[in-house]
Amino acid sequence: MNIQVEKTALVLIDLQNGILSRNCAPYTAEEIIERAKALVEAFAEKGGFVVLVRVSSLDGKDMLQPITDAPATQAMAFPEGWDQIVPELAAAIPGTYTLTKRQWGAFHGTDLDAQLRRRGIDTIVLGGVSTGIGVDMTAREAFQLGYNQFFAEDVMGAADKEMHDYVRANIFPRIGRVRSSADIISYL
Repeated sequence: MNIQVEKTALVLIDLQNGILSRNCAPYTAEEIIERAKALVEAFAEKGGFVVLVRVSSLDGKDMLQPITDAPATQAMAFPEGWDQIVPELAAAIPGTYTLTKRQWGAFHGTDLDAQLRRRGIDTIVLGGVSTGIGVDMTAREAFQLGYNQFFAEDVMGAADKEMHDYVRANIFPRIGRVRSSADIISYL
């Protein structure tokens, strides 16, 4: 299997200080960062487009605020630097595109789709945290927009193993191809 790098983007979701400081399962934050860095370096070496997505808020009022049964995360106090991409990735490769989102998915309300289409990209390799929230929502948006997808399963984590495993086993195979980061690198 081959991935055409010129038609593929690596999109990494919420690999930032405040998100990776929480519990990650089934892989640790360190494992996710190490594998993500290897993917970024492999894409950059081949001239691929890399997108580092972060979630941030100016004051909480710019984020979605529907009425829900679960408490809203924007009510939390965020420490200084929580929304910064982890240093291992922020400094890894110059020229990566950093995108700020204000909701779970990376497509809604951002220019991600325009950035990809203008570059002739029809396939994304997706990873990040949390598997069942930001990564899943972005994957569903990408599916509805017609993108082909590879899911770097070992470059993802969730609050618990059950959430990660459910999405990996029941959602991702229906909308793309689930592979290890090592397999994806070998396809480039």
